[in-house]
Amino acid sequence: MAENPPTASAKSELRRQLLAARRALSPDTRRTAAEALAVTALELPELAGARTVAAYVSVGGEPGTRELLDALRTAGKRVLLPLLLPDNDLDWAVYEGPGSLAEAAHPGKMRLLEPSGPALGPDAVTQADAVLLPGLAVDGRGMRLGRGGGSYDRVLQRLERAGAHPALVVLLYDDEVVARVPEEPHDHPVQAVATPSGVRRFSS
Repeated sequence: MAENPPTASAKSELRRQLLAARRALSPDTRRTAAEALAVTALELPELAGARTVAAYVSVGGEPGTRELLDALRTAGKRVLLPLLLPDNDLDWAVYEGPGSLAEAAHPGKMRLLEPSGPALGPDAVTQADAVLLPGLAVDGRGMRLGRGGGSYDRVLQRLERAGAHPALVVLLYDDEVVARVPEEPHDHPVQAVATPSGVRRFSS
């Protein structure tokens, strides 16, 4: 019998536990974490040396990214943010500051803040030197547990098809670096994780 089989049900249970823990965080804890994340993430050489960074606007209980987005712009980076398409794929547009974000309603999904500038096409992400990925957990091998929506699986497949190799960095709370994430064949490891208390890089 296989040990710790990487089943969809194991992922679902871990997602449930992690989302419950995020919901329990106080607003003060979330705010402090977002401020710290903006500092620690820029310590990563992969971000410090990047010219173009594909990022995202945090929603719900995700580690806050708004401060980080502004820190990246202040550091002279070109920041791309996603536009959710009807099929759950992602288009991209340039982040031009907090005033450039507009609330977007997608049927059946929570309201998102998206960039209001011109859409550059789904392939724009292949020009990024680093891609910041949302997630719920990462383990010591760099295997990431996503939300299960599939949008970033498509992004990673697109990068692979294009032969693009940006640094993949997941943004998490400190206690979301776990012992083991259930793994499926299509899962991609990340190169690093940034949390409010610091960064960790994984050997590729």
